[in-house]
Amino acid sequence: MSKWGDRVKKVEQLAQSFHLNPLATPYKPRLWPCQPSSIWKLFPRQSMAISFTQSCKEAVHVFALEKEKASLGQRIFLVTSYSELWHYYRTYTQSLMHCYEVIPEGAVCKLYFDLEFHKPSNKGADGKAMVSSLIQYVCDKLMEVYGIKCSAKNVLNLDSSTEEKFSRHLIFNLPNAAFKDNIHVGRFIHTILQPVLSTLKSCQNVGMNSAAESVETRTHADSAKAGETLESPQAKRRKQEEKDLSFLQVKNKDGQDCLFVDLGVYTKNRNFRLYKSSKVGKNAAFTVADDNKFIDKPQKGMSAEESVFLASLVCNVSFTGQKILMSDAPETKDSKTSKPHCQQGSATNPDTLSGCLSSPHQEVDNFVLTLVKKDGVHGSIRRWNYFVAEQLLVYDIAKYRWCENVERFHKSNNIMIVVDLKEEAWYQKCHDPECKNFRSSSYPLPQEICVSYIMALDEEDQAYLMDDAGNIELSQTSNQAPQSTGEESAEVWGDKQDDQDLLESLDDFEQNNEDISDQLLLKCMADFDSK
Repeated sequence: MSKWGDRVKKVEQLAQSFHLNPLATPYKPRLWPCQPSSIWKLFPRQSMAISFTQSCKEAVHVFALEKEKASLGQRIFLVTSYSELWHYYRTYTQSLMHCYEVIPEGAVCKLYFDLEFHKPSNKGADGKAMVSSLIQYVCDKLMEVYGIKCSAKNVLNLDSSTEEKFSRHLIFNLPNAAFKDNIHVGRFIHTILQPVLSTLKSCQNVGMNSAAESVETRTHADSAKAGETLESPQAKRRKQEEKDLSFLQVKNKDGQDCLFVDLGVYTKNRNFRLYKSSKVGKNAAFTVADDNKFIDKPQKGMSAEESVFLASLVCNVSFTGQKILMSDAPETKDSKTSKPHCQQGSATNPDTLSGCLSSPHQEVDNFVLTLVKKDGVHGSIRRWNYFVAEQLLVYDIAKYRWCENVERFHKSNNIMIVVDLKEEAWYQKCHDPECKNFRSSSYPLPQEICVSYIMALDEEDQAYLMDDAGNIELSQTSNQAPQSTGEESAEVWGDKQDDQDLLESLDDFEQNNEDISDQLLLKCMADFDSK
């Protein structure tokens, strides 16, 4: 039996080899000839969808879908390309009408806002004027902090307001600039809105302990008035900003003070509702606001509506020519004593990365460190940036300046290591002006750090499928209970009695005849491979 088991194992290995290396590539439909094969896969969990995008050589992204008849809050996750999604998004408006972009952890992204207030509780509020004032204020701060010049023409203004709620999304399409990730976007927004946040916190404290706080407030006001002439320019400016940003303070349904800007949308793997989508159970989809001033020139062969769709995607950021913006956490009394969310590299730990210590692919970080620590030079990673739209990890290197272009170390300018996760390769670029357009040869990543591509691109293993009419349903395979034993059904392998007779015949042959030589077995395998 052991010899029979060895033969079965060899046949199984051969079958697996044929499965992984088919004679012909399975046909996949294309939207048009110039495009790569389409990817359209649905997953029950977000983590599974994200893992698949990291194992796919196509430029694909994760989107969350809500279904009308599903339980409240339940979502399934779609992996596809931007162009593929748009092709079906405008066709199957019923099944894809509740769609969200998943903003991956660590991904370079645009500056974005989610704005809303309860209309009956804010009857005197002018939503359009509030949006316009906020855009102008943010543009001023971008110029002040980063030197980025922009205006309302760079801001896509989307509206999904109803009679009860004023609701807007703002997506800043900055010229050649984007934020390191949405955590840094959140920090920047917290920083520039600190004046109104402080005022809001004071108001909430007054509500909790009105009697004691009112006495303290009056005392503070009297002291401030007495020392008004001694106020610093910074204090005066802060008071002016608090006054200027007072329009951001609104009331919620319960009449409590709250902020016009939703600060809860800057978390990892955030689901952000798409243009032309509504919440499940609602009919208010995001459309271009009537006071939108965004100007975008569609690419050749692209409709104006598709151009707006692409501009609305928070993570649709190209690596080419981007200035990466970062923001430290705003200093507060709490933040001075608590551990910061992210740390810069230190003298005691030169390998510490900016951002959240490591990229979403820590094994790649470790490999890059081996590239810059050799020949007695101890280089380190100064920071990383993850461009999810192109599946690129870009590492700024410190203390290691070897450039393949000049074949020596640069005297002052540093280099970059760019890792292409789709192609499983890396190459070197340079900050030196003389090497501005240079990129080195591509080198393969070590096999042990490459994401596995064993996951087949067919649809038989999917939990959900979409038919030709756009209906999304559970696949048949997901409804079938797994077999508790290792035996397959009779329909697959034939009659079980035949199998038993075959095994008995083989046993009898092996007991009453000489062993089959290894040479004969190898010859049979070689003949089988050649056919």
